[in-house]
Amino acid sequence: MGQPIIECVPNFSEGRDPRILDAIADAVRSVDDAVLLDVDPGAATNRTVFTFAGSPEAVCEAAVRAARVGTDLIDMRRHKGEHPRFGALDVCPLVPISGISMEETIAWARKLGARLGTEVGLTVYLYEQAALREERRNLATVRAGEYEGLAAKLQDPDWAPD
Repeated sequence: MGQPIIECVPNFSEGRDPRILDAIADAVRSVDDAVLLDVDPGAATNRTVFTFAGSPEAVCEAAVRAARVGTDLIDMRRHKGEHPRFGALDVCPLVPISGISMEETIAWARKLGARLGTEVGLTVYLYEQAALREERRNLATVRAGEYEGLAAKLQDPDWAPD
């Protein structure tokens, strides 16, 4: 078995400003062993899907750097778009590609979530297979109320961030 490779597919709530998208892409590119594979912006959704891959360590570092840049540059108070969204960094899934199991990838997703919370200051909800609570497995359930409803959601102890 070769070196483990995972893919990260973060979705940022910006699809129109090339300056912001370039800055996020540069943050990913700044990490050795993380390879930016695609940037897919959508003007109507005002959302961009980035895809990058590499070793789990490098991919998680690239995700943290990208999240830091994205959250610094994206103002959700002014954000409008057709796609449901929860924040500047809406979702940040990890996908096993080679030499790594789903269970190992889930462990990396949980480590990444912890870093995004502590180092970047994001409100983090783990979902799907990485969920810590069964009622948070479905992304639509987690995202209900979207960004505008997040403050109220955070008042409910059942919705304390992971």
